[in-house]
Amino acid sequence: MTESIEQTLISPGYLAGSGDPAWVTVPLRRACGWSTAGDPLVPRVILTSPDQLAQLRIAPDPNPAEPWWTLRHAHHGDQRAWEITFDAQTPVEIIAAVTDTLTAPAPPPTASVDPYRPLHAAGWHAPRHHDGLTSPKGMSSPNGLARVDRIVDESGRSAGWVVETSVHHRHAIWRAHVDGNTPSHVVSALFGALADTTPLVRHPHHVPPLAVTHGTTSTRQVSTDSVAFALRNRTTALAQRNSASAPSAPPPAPTPRRTR
Repeated sequence: MTESIEQTLISPGYLAGSGDPAWVTVPLRRACGWSTAGDPLVPRVILTSPDQLAQLRIAPDPNPAEPWWTLRHAHHGDQRAWEITFDAQTPVEIIAAVTDTLTAPAPPPTASVDPYRPLHAAGWHAPRHHDGLTSPKGMSSPNGLARVDRIVDESGRSAGWVVETSVHHRHAIWRAHVDGNTPSHVVSALFGALADTTPLVRHPHHVPPLAVTHGTTSTRQVSTDSVAFALRNRTTALAQRNSASAPSAPPPAPTPRRTR
């Protein structure tokens, strides 16, 4: 008989808390070929892409207002260098949406993608208020607990975005800062994960109190195998995605025939 354990489903997902960083780091290493580096005595993780252009750094900071995750990409061709940072309580599923898009074997779209499209589709709307550092082009979730602000410089040009989840007059639960040079399809992946209404799964002991008071939670019994192998299955799926798009090796050259 298959054993089962209780799991909690949390909606909206941006209230679910951080989750397990391995959801991001393990597939990058095992399915996408990113390498690890760093001092084992320093509490940080550094992953670098095979082409050495991208780096993901996890550097836990005792100050909860400082970012823990930093994803950087170097200047390459016509694409300027860019950076995204995430606070400690950012759900790993949202970060994974960005890294999965970045490592996708398909070439990025040649035309600019409207990053706000998934927010519009999910019923997000323009915020009612904005300060001098934000553009009225930002978006707010239907429940008002999450928002995306477009940051502008003195000339009125876009300098990036700030994603924030907060509960009425309290400090932000988590923030993400998105560089204005970040490719639009990567920004769209982040916004799509933010607006996704699919509940996120957490262990009952790891449910943030604000998810209970300001979100929707429910419990379900799931098999221990489905929990134990969730990360392995995710990693396998990404590895298959990457191998399916890898160019096949050319056939071996025919052996020249000997002439007598």
